[in-house]
Amino acid sequence: MHQPVISGTGVFTPSDTITNAELVEAFNAYAEAFNKEHADAIAAGEIEAKAGSSVEFIFKASGIEQRYVMDKKGVLDPAIMHPMLRERVDDEPGIMAEMALDACQKALAQAGVDASDVDLVICAASNHERAYPAIAVEIQKLLGAGGFAFDMNVACSSATFGIQAASDMIRAGSAKKALVVNPEICSGHLEWRDRDCHFIFGDVCTATLIEREAEAAKPLFKIRSTRCATEFSNNIRNNNGFLRRTRTTGQDLDDRRDMQFMQEGRKVFKEVVPMVSAHILAHLEADGLTPEELKRMWLHQANKTMNDFVGRKVLGRVPEPEEQPNILQDYANTSSAGSIIAFSKHQSGLGQGDIGVICSFGAGYSVGSVILERI
Repeated sequence: MHQPVISGTGVFTPSDTITNAELVEAFNAYAEAFNKEHADAIAAGEIEAKAGSSVEFIFKASGIEQRYVMDKKGVLDPAIMHPMLRERVDDEPGIMAEMALDACQKALAQAGVDASDVDLVICAASNHERAYPAIAVEIQKLLGAGGFAFDMNVACSSATFGIQAASDMIRAGSAKKALVVNPEICSGHLEWRDRDCHFIFGDVCTATLIEREAEAAKPLFKIRSTRCATEFSNNIRNNNGFLRRTRTTGQDLDDRRDMQFMQEGRKVFKEVVPMVSAHILAHLEADGLTPEELKRMWLHQANKTMNDFVGRKVLGRVPEPEEQPNILQDYANTSSAGSIIAFSKHQSGLGQGDIGVICSFGAGYSVGSVILERI
């Protein structure tokens, strides 16, 4: 059995940013136009008027201050309110593969590894731009990597589930060097016209290089163990899919609200936070560790209040900022990539032998955790 280590990470960040103030201005212009257009129906009580958003509301609800997106213009146009991405022909790189290439090259450079030595690529993301061929195989080709590649989707836990799969293959000897890549264009499945969630998501891509410790030139962290869990829930759901045209109602190709991101936020908080806290504590115990030995938690970046609750529950006290770093104020919720952004950007201050945990959680419900030891 081979010991897997993380030797490099990379983050691709889009050039466009949207501040809360910009988002509120666009949303309120949309809401005002909607209310004007449907004034008679609103007065008759047939539909509800759209309430305005505010910078204060967004920050209090989430802790988010801005987000990066692949297209700003379309999102901020009150008549469009979604990204406008150029359609690509089949023989040019897809947008997710293009994002992934940048993140992967950064991870490889950090590790001092040539792409041709990579023999496993896992594209783990909450949404994929097409059904097939796999985005991972396209990334493999663009990189010039060998071996094999495949896509996987466990929503916001895709990165940690991908790390577990890659680590298990490294241990078993079926792969030597693996890239787990998380290209997330969350702006594409967000309903920007819904006040309750229009501020949640942003776009990004992360990559994590995992290889055998004995062959790693620049190992950063030993992967001590991984643990994944799922429990079915409809409280976070997106009903879009290729079977839409097979429905018989005659309206299933319409862009219905349930074809975008939907969640029951209060139920998610109430049910997921205890699940995550218990998951981390059980994982630590199974690995022979106590919470007192945990030096850092790189948590899923969905909501600051959720992370604060998990941190207090796991440590039994309020975590220090460096113990539980947040990046969602800058990136917003980037689904599977969030915990990896935090991990990539907040590794300083850890000494040899220090213990940390990457943990992501989301739709499914799904929870994945990776216990790391600084080398």
